[in-house]
Amino acid sequence: MTENLLPVDADLAALYAPHLRFDSAEPYFPHALGYTVFRSPGHSPSSKFEIDPAGTLTLEYAIYYDWDIGHLYDLEHVWVHVGETGQVIRVEASAHGGRKPMDIGPGLPEMDATHPILYVEAGKHAHWAQPGHMTAADRQKLASLCGSLAGVEGVHLGNLFAQRGDYITTPRRHRLARLKMAADAFVPSHTYLASATPRLLLPWPELEATIPQRVTEIMTDLETDQSHFAAIFLDCGDTLIDERTEVKLPGSEVVIRADLIPGAKEMMDSLKAAGHRLILVADGPRQTFVNMLTHHGLWDHFDAHIISEDVGVHKPDARMFDAALAAAGLTRDDAWRTVMVGNNLSRDICGANALGITSVFMAWSTLRTHVPADASEVPNYRIEAPAELPGLLERLEVLTKHRAPFAQR
Repeated sequence: MTENLLPVDADLAALYAPHLRFDSAEPYFPHALGYTVFRSPGHSPSSKFEIDPAGTLTLEYAIYYDWDIGHLYDLEHVWVHVGETGQVIRVEASAHGGRKPMDIGPGLPEMDATHPILYVEAGKHAHWAQPGHMTAADRQKLASLCGSLAGVEGVHLGNLFAQRGDYITTPRRHRLARLKMAADAFVPSHTYLASATPRLLLPWPELEATIPQRVTEIMTDLETDQSHFAAIFLDCGDTLIDERTEVKLPGSEVVIRADLIPGAKEMMDSLKAAGHRLILVADGPRQTFVNMLTHHGLWDHFDAHIISEDVGVHKPDARMFDAALAAAGLTRDDAWRTVMVGNNLSRDICGANALGITSVFMAWSTLRTHVPADASEVPNYRIEAPAELPGLLERLEVLTKHRAPFAQR
């Protein structure tokens, strides 16, 4: 019996599939439509809604997009209610989590024979019966969502796949997804392309089975497809720790305790939460940094610790930076995708500049000069306090797609 019904359902799904009109500036188009046919009331298998056919049957179309301008993963819906004689008697569609009738006056949207014609909101994919239904306030909000707020959510977690653990994300994956969408930011045109239906039209269970793997593959591909900072190198003294407060073990150069500079803990927490790979690159005895950073709960924030006592040289020697690159799984060819943050122009900044690492001078302390001795000590960027670093990295990371390795400039 099931084998006899499936071709009928497939024919019905093709016969009533919505024709979608997209903004001419739209960056993201649907991957597939999954359909479910309801001949009696029931709960939607792909949404939160109860389906009660207004006529003989209702076709539910779950429209899957890889991307919404605010997040990775998007699932929208259209419901087409069909009467006894095969005519469309009602159309509903999703819009920002709600379910709205698509009606331009006589109870129906525009039609192309048996196909409802719906207008898709740029970037966000809410449905409208006609563009004129969008108010000036709607358009103003959409401009922000597609512009300054692009990528705000990262990877979408409020869906059935994420909630049941079908795909797993990380802070790093969230950040890379946000970077892609920020790079894709655009201005909606509010002019629409000719209507179209995604080429893939398949039963919902088949689409459901493919979505988690597809999302996982996209997240994995972002590591290589999306330009981003591959690692952040940080000095310690007067970058994280206030050198004026250091207390040394008597008769030793080993520091046993010291205070953090204001905002250092919050900065490190923010960088870790964003999924950055953090590498300590510091001059001094290893035990000094174990003592100070462990005391403040920061030692384990680092993915690796490159310390002069272990390497056998001090910054600006390139071997310190080569060791940091290697610890992050990188080579000198990747140096342009890394950042060195430090307070010492002659060591941190000079050493980073020599390899094409983006250099950021932490100008919080006055213990050392703020005046470069020559061009080799001029930092790419300067910040006055730790609180400024996360925002700077966020702005710079968006620009990495427009950059090329220093050697190719």
